[in-house]
Amino acid sequence: MTPVADNQYDPASPRDLLLETGEVVSCDLVPLGSNYTFLVSIQGEDGEQFKAIYKPRKGEIPLWDFPAGTLHEREYASYLLAEALGWCFIPKTILRDGPHGTGSVQLYVEHNPREHYFTMREEHHDALRRICLFDLLTNNADRKAGHTLLGEDGQVWGIDHGLTFHPYPKLRTVIWDFADEPVPPPLIEDLRALATRIDKADESITPLLALLDPKEIEALSLRLEAIVNNPVFPDPSNAHIPWPYM
Repeated sequence: MTPVADNQYDPASPRDLLLETGEVVSCDLVPLGSNYTFLVSIQGEDGEQFKAIYKPRKGEIPLWDFPAGTLHEREYASYLLAEALGWCFIPKTILRDGPHGTGSVQLYVEHNPREHYFTMREEHHDALRRICLFDLLTNNADRKAGHTLLGEDGQVWGIDHGLTFHPYPKLRTVIWDFADEPVPPPLIEDLRALATRIDKADESITPLLALLDPKEIEALSLRLEAIVNNPVFPDPSNAHIPWPYM
């Protein structure tokens, strides 16, 4: 397994528990993106507050190619998959009720807003390579440059994973720097371990699989197999870039 990020959230930490149980005391619309996204403040009984990103199911604009009302679940599924791999680059994410109903709630990462994929790709090559592989695995249809953040702690984070796990090819990403490069063996070992857990229906992976339909699970397994059998990043001859790309 690859090393877990130094700042991986402790699943039993007080802040993580408050993410699930704390009171939402403010809810402000983020005026960017096609779906309704809110910056919320969550407060515990002791008055401690912290920020999170809340994406309610009711705020999801229907898409022709993704089932309606599933984007928040795909955010959570992506988090669970990253955790299962031990890669831990997605901020703690849960499903819970909020001011506008059920949705995904993700810890807000304090970051430098001037940094994005194109400014980070030289210095943070390894972290971005892993995110690139994750996008191949999840069939991410929306990896914009601004969906990679440089936290104030120096960690590279990935956000906005609502358009993932489609059973048909949908990959749209700005990350093509690794085209034709071999996938590092430690990452392939992580994928092999994940494939074994899925094949055995290991209970540790059950929460993830419960969020996907059978076709999506089958497609995920096929993508896993394809990467393991041919551990090379694809060439960009048929590259699809999301628009807008930032």
